[in-house]
Amino acid sequence: MLFLQRGTGLSTPLTPSSMSQVKSAEDLVNYLKHFRADNIVHDAEFIRKCLVPDAGPWTILGQSFGGFCAVTYLSFAPKGLKQALITGGLPPIGEGCTADSVYNAGFEQLVYQNEKYYKRFPQDVEIVRDVVNYLAESGGGVPLPSGGILTPRGLQLLGLSGLGSSTGFERLHYLFERVWDPVIVQGAKRRISDYFLNAYERWIAFDANPLYALMHETIYCQGASSLWSAQRIRAKNDDKFDAIEAAKVGRPVLFTGEMIFPWLFDEVHALRPFKDAAQLLAEKKDWPSLYDVAALKDNKVPVAAAVYYEDMYVNLKLSLETASQISGIRLWITNEYMHSGLRDGGSKVLDHLLAMLNGKKPLF
Repeated sequence: MLFLQRGTGLSTPLTPSSMSQVKSAEDLVNYLKHFRADNIVHDAEFIRKCLVPDAGPWTILGQSFGGFCAVTYLSFAPKGLKQALITGGLPPIGEGCTADSVYNAGFEQLVYQNEKYYKRFPQDVEIVRDVVNYLAESGGGVPLPSGGILTPRGLQLLGLSGLGSSTGFERLHYLFERVWDPVIVQGAKRRISDYFLNAYERWIAFDANPLYALMHETIYCQGASSLWSAQRIRAKNDDKFDAIEAAKVGRPVLFTGEMIFPWLFDEVHALRPFKDAAQLLAEKKDWPSLYDVAALKDNKVPVAAAVYYEDMYVNLKLSLETASQISGIRLWITNEYMHSGLRDGGSKVLDHLLAMLNGKKPLF
């Protein structure tokens, strides 16, 4: 069974238009606070008891944030589980808000992924710098088809999809191949193509998934606020990630990754109505617990997890720290796949994890 978590797919999807029915930022926050892993597990337990004969336990598969939810499941409802399979999704489980540790580790991996990208496509160094300079000289940005604005820092968001999956490098490179309109009249001014501007908005896709932008940092919070963690950690790395400065001095412009910044709610048209709610969510402190470390240390549910060595979204070191807190977990650490391993080689990944649990795959 494919489980559509609340707010996504056909599970009462949250869109800019549906959320506009909520009249105040405070009311929207009071609604959105129920969309984290703890309540997703409550939903799963309700469905399990309705669908599984005699309300027996079932096997779950969690990819990425689904893996985070699986660890929450192991913490608070382990009796509902027969087995748990996790791919690219072991969350940091410390108290407070662990977002700072996530982004500190994430920026290190991100620099490495950028270096790999430009080594593969060295011609793109100059192309991306050229685009950043053009945006900076065009009053700081150019209009997007939706009504938003493409700025140099907005351009860097392309790393979210472009740097962390198996085909991302190629897709990003081919996108920049068509960044400029062809000059067909001598002396005509150069401009960024409509193709690129439309493709850019499809890549970031916040118009289709505003829930991601609003709630991303909250998934790391237990009894503490995030206070725009990615923005704060980025500020410490501005010597590397300042796009305008990099283009000016001739350094490669580095793309960013799985990070949400407060200025998105100014520059992305679909997110502008939710700027106040986003600020309230960033400041909210009283988030309930998502994990029970004592329960995880006493875990009896068979668990197997694929941990990807160069995962840009879920850091290897932090994943291993969490794994050390889950009794009986069996790890498959591999560089054969990136974060998209389940999509790229689903049957192989699943067969490997199931074989580990069923004793058909040696652990040593």
